[in-house]
Amino acid sequence: MSWLRALVAVGLIAQVTSAMAADMPNTLPREQPLPDIDKPRILFDANTGWYLRGDIGYRWARTTGAEAAPGFTSPTSNSLDNGLFGGIGAGIKSDWLRTDVTIDYGAPLKYRGTIATPDDVAAEITAATVLFNGYLDLGTWYHATPYIGAGAGAAYMRVFDYASAVAPPFTGGLSQSQWNFAWAGMAGVGYAVSPNLMVDVGYRYINFGDVKSASDSAGSMTFKNLAAHEVRVGLRWSFNDLHVTH
Repeated sequence: MSWLRALVAVGLIAQVTSAMAADMPNTLPREQPLPDIDKPRILFDANTGWYLRGDIGYRWARTTGAEAAPGFTSPTSNSLDNGLFGGIGAGIKSDWLRTDVTIDYGAPLKYRGTIATPDDVAAEITAATVLFNGYLDLGTWYHATPYIGAGAGAAYMRVFDYASAVAPPFTGGLSQSQWNFAWAGMAGVGYAVSPNLMVDVGYRYINFGDVKSASDSAGSMTFKNLAAHEVRVGLRWSFNDLHVTH
């Protein structure tokens, strides 16, 4: 019967095909591992970390004027010399936010004022500050991390070696110390030089407020709105190693 012969032929063809398939090598492509993708270089850990810092710098001091005791003429020109300062601090970093407490002391600044003749009023002024600061790190490129920040705290101000024949105090050898509110704004760049050490270069504006000289029976001199523009260079040492991914 023709249908039986057709069925047998189909069966033979299926057996031959199966045997040939078993003898053929596996030509399907094997799954290949994905190539490694270079990961970006992370220069410092974004997790919490404590650090110490030390800074030195140079300040350009400013004053908006001086006010003599009632009944006496105030200086018509006023200037402050520039000077060096240094400081230490400790802080903590969390994600892109850093906070620290810094203590700074500056070399004495020479004040000169003019009432009748050039520089007929003179004094020395020193400032030591304790500030609580907050910074926002703005990202890292090629080891460098720019930041902005602000601080507030206290300034211990001292006025000494006041000398003038035209505005009190007329008594020599007096000195006066006082605590003032102080505030600052800053910006800079931190540069990673090792896994846990950064060089910090920055600018800071700091305001010390008004400062008075010592007073005698004739009165005192008030130096108004003392402030400084500063350039700072320092090191930040982290207790937690800054992670580096290759």
